Amino acid sequence: MKQQEFFSTRWALIISVLGIAVGTGNIWRFSRVVAQNGGGSFLIPWVIFLLLWSVPLIISEFAIGKYARLGPIGAIGKIAGRKFSWMGAFIVMVATAIMFYYSVVTGWCLRYFISAASGNLMNVENHLEYWNQFASGYLPLIFHLIAIGVVSFVVFRGITNGIEKFSKVLVPTLLIILLGLFVRAITLPGAIEGIKYFFTPDLNVILDYKVWLNALTQNAWDTGAGWGLIMTYAIYMRHKEDISLNASLIAFGNNSISLIAGITIFSTVFALGSIDTQSNALQQISQSGPANTGLTFIYLPKLFGQLSQSILINSVFASAFFLALFFAALTSLISMVELATRTLIDFGVGRRKAIIFVSVIAFLFGLPSAINMKFLINQDWVWGVGLLLSGAFISFAIIRFGVNRFRNEVVNGIGSDVKIGKWYNVLIKYLVPVQVIALVSWWLASSVSWDPEWWNPFHIENAGTVLFQWLIVLIVFIIFNKYMYQKTVENIK
Repeated sequence: MKQQEFFSTRWALIISVLGIAVGTGNIWRFSRVVAQNGGGSFLIPWVIFLLLWSVPLIISEFAIGKYARLGPIGAIGKIAGRKFSWMGAFIVMVATAIMFYYSVVTGWCLRYFISAASGNLMNVENHLEYWNQFASGYLPLIFHLIAIGVVSFVVFRGITNGIEKFSKVLVPTLLIILLGLFVRAITLPGAIEGIKYFFTPDLNVILDYKVWLNALTQNAWDTGAGWGLIMTYAIYMRHKEDISLNASLIAFGNNSISLIAGITIFSTVFALGSIDTQSNALQQISQSGPANTGLTFIYLPKLFGQLSQSILINSVFASAFFLALFFAALTSLISMVELATRTLIDFGVGRRKAIIFVSVIAFLFGLPSAINMKFLINQDWVWGVGLLLSGAFISFAIIRFGVNRFRNEVVNGIGSDVKIGKWYNVLIKYLVPVQVIALVSWWLASSVSWDPEWWNPFHIENAGTVLFQWLIVLIVFIIFNKYMYQKTVENIK
């Protein structure tokens, strides 16, 4: 099957892939994790793991997608061999399972933008109660449907007329809004204290192994490395497009946006220390709240309402924040829907039928998360950890192919402007697997320590629920491995 559609330019590719990487994790999760891990002390291991985890995996995804011209199921089968298409299926499952509830979160962002733009959000006295009323009602269902509808329309239009055109509007607009919020935040009285906290390391905190593990977790979350999403967009790279330079631009561009968002939020929190003491403000920003929503949907709206005496000015600031958050969620959701759609296309389904099927399934399977917060928390826990296993499978596929051969023939092949050295071999063959083993072991061990019934698969967040759900999908995919390989790889030869 000959590749028919490509991104029109390198700029179009970069901006679209940046839309994958820049999501809600850059804006709300990053700031919360920084506050929980000692501020500036967290940034050092965070940057180190950008180089040790995100960069090599983003390079790998670009290279695999460009080489195989298939979604993760066919691509992993083509790279690792016919016995391992099930690994690609697991990668698809993880991203698709996240898509189901991420659409609900995208709907939340839209709802809060509308509330802020109307001025209603600034008149709220109890933001926790306001959130609880919204989350327990029927509105999340409606906004979940709107989010899926908008994204499905974009993906239906294809790569150049859909994803590329919308990314060219959404991503730059997102950056402009974030920069505007950044300028306003750092000019608030007392903002410098927040910036100092954000960038000042503490040696004692740096030596805490949990800070390093959290830094690796955050990198796995906010760059999009190992999700299979970049691999899917790379299918539409032009043959003479460089891999290594594109990957570097995405990795460092994404983390730069996280820094901008972090400075903005910490400046705002510390500037309003007269409302809450700074220690209490940090405690508030550190708390995850329902499904990690404490900072974004409960505490920050309260802060926005105190920025000035003018409700209009406060509404504008809050509206801009939630619009940026909505755009960030939307561009990431687009890539998840495209991955699921492309998977069906690889099985011979036309794009139109594929997107209709994906849209219906995404809405239906997202309903439990829209209705029940505990279900959303469970899925976020199970498949969030699953992202690490996805990264391990990508590394494994390259090792099976031959790391040095992969680097020379695929990464440094046609279109390569910047050649990647042997350091890549070491990272993919040794350090990425070690990081996965360490992090997954830590996550599961931690869940055992806080839950005496860690084996119970029906608890919300523990080792049992993760292993149980993983085991089910892995058994199914291994059983159907031969069929998947034949449909996605052999049928296109």
